[in-house]
Amino acid sequence: MIVDGKATPRGRFPHVRRAGNLIYVSGTSSRRPDNTIAGARADAFGTVSLDIAEQTRAVIENIRDILHAVGADLSDLVQITTYLVNMNDFGGYNAVYAEYFDETGPTRTTVAVHQLPHPHLLIEIQAVAYKEESQ
Repeated sequence: MIVDGKATPRGRFPHVRRAGNLIYVSGTSSRRPDNTIAGARADAFGTVSLDIAEQTRAVIENIRDILHAVGADLSDLVQITTYLVNMNDFGGYNAVYAEYFDETGPTRTTVAVHQLPHPHLLIEIQAVAYKEESQ
């Protein structure tokens, strides 16, 4: 399912797919519907500033919106895989993550990757939720 109001996927795949009670959220970034990136700015000279905290918050909020489109919420997440371009961003990512989840939240794996589909993206998160289908 492609979710209205979210950035169009950069390939032929859905934002989210339900398989029974399981909900799979494709890798999600801080990209906005107009293809700008939350947490990425360039000044008049082209100097780029990237903010892992702002990007992390935007990714989690994008996932929340995607889950809402199928009747679920962040509290239904059971597993998250996070891809960071630089593990030096782990502290900033982890601090924002803790605003949303604690030890009762989803299981989590965080890995470093060489790059993401845009040079201004610092983070991408893929998620799995569990929510019983309505009868």
